[in-house]
Amino acid sequence: MPKSWGSVARRGAHVVRSTGPATREAPTPSGPPPPMDEWVLLEDEIEAPAAEVVEPRRAVREVPGDVATAIRKAAADSTAYRREKLVDQMGRAIEAYDRHRFEEAARLAGRLSDDAPGVPEVREIAGLAAYRSGTWRSAGRHLEAYRQIKDDPIYLPLEMDCARATGRPRVVERLFEELRQNSPDPDVLAEGRIVLAGSLADRSKMSEAIALLEESGAGRPRRNPGDRHIRQWYQLGDLYDRSGDVPRARAMFTMVYDVDPKAYDVKERLKELGPVRPPRRRRRPAGGGAST
Repeated sequence: MPKSWGSVARRGAHVVRSTGPATREAPTPSGPPPPMDEWVLLEDEIEAPAAEVVEPRRAVREVPGDVATAIRKAAADSTAYRREKLVDQMGRAIEAYDRHRFEEAARLAGRLSDDAPGVPEVREIAGLAAYRSGTWRSAGRHLEAYRQIKDDPIYLPLEMDCARATGRPRVVERLFEELRQNSPDPDVLAEGRIVLAGSLADRSKMSEAIALLEESGAGRPRRNPGDRHIRQWYQLGDLYDRSGDVPRARAMFTMVYDVDPKAYDVKERLKELGPVRPPRRRRRPAGGGAST
């Protein structure tokens, strides 16, 4: 699979958190996991009578009340114990996602979606975790279900990326048209445009991919560029480079580098393109002067 799949459109996610309602910010690393419990044997306790050892239970993120209620309602035919186990499973899925254990989160939330298929937050975390772990078909299925339940196009670029990864270019184009008709946030539309350009490039339609971005103004310099501008500059630089237009590729990568030298692999890309060659000076004719 091309390395670009699953990396271009990671505008991420407003995953359910215990601190409040869902937001549209990309998830940030939650830091290293807490240290494991350490058992210490003290000398004056050697002769003490044996006590029952209770295994410490790993902390689980609290599930927001409205989400917990929706999960319980979805499993109304189950026992009360079973319903609480499902809520606990959602908490463990959130915990795993926040710790960047995406495969574990995808497994937990994916199983939970069988019991609570109509709870959008369950579908959301299942889709995002599957996406982050590169399970494209599963990710696309859950994200599509989330969109249909919530009528929210925010993850359409990720759905497009899943379709691209599984070799379905017509689905990519159809989803992009749906995205445009929804008049989404500019950042979301830019992500969709980036994925569609990548899909066109996959099929060697470089001129169409470049035109798609250029016609939207993606290559213009910006006084205060945002993340979407930098991402589109990089994408254009890559397309120019792959099509053999080294000067334009260098110009795009330079725009990225000037704003964020650590963005992606832009430093290496500029190094691969080599230094800018000065224009060749025209040789003066022999004799030094013009003839009379």
